[in-house]
Amino acid sequence: MYLIRDVFKCKPGMAKDLVKNFKLTIPFMEAQQFNNVKIMTDVVSNYWTVVLEGEVNNLAAFENHKGFTSQPEVKEIMTGYMDLVNSGYREIFKIE
Repeated sequence: MYLIRDVFKCKPGMAKDLVKNFKLTIPFMEAQQFNNVKIMTDVVSNYWTVVLEGEVNNLAAFENHKGFTSQPEVKEIMTGYMDLVNSGYREIFKIE
């Protein structure tokens, strides 16, 4: 099992909008073999940090997810999300 974590540094005041969009994408992520999907925001961290996290059984499931944002419904939900974000990175952990 693997934990995939995408960390986004949002523009000031924009984290709530990104969270709103991510909440709408969770059913689509779950349909593509993501489990235990969570959205987290900073309490004690860099301001305006949003983390989207989910688990997959294997990295092949994650690879199949790469076309995720090209799904029409997801594409519509995420339109303009780059206007909310300054930067980000991905972490992948093996769950032992």
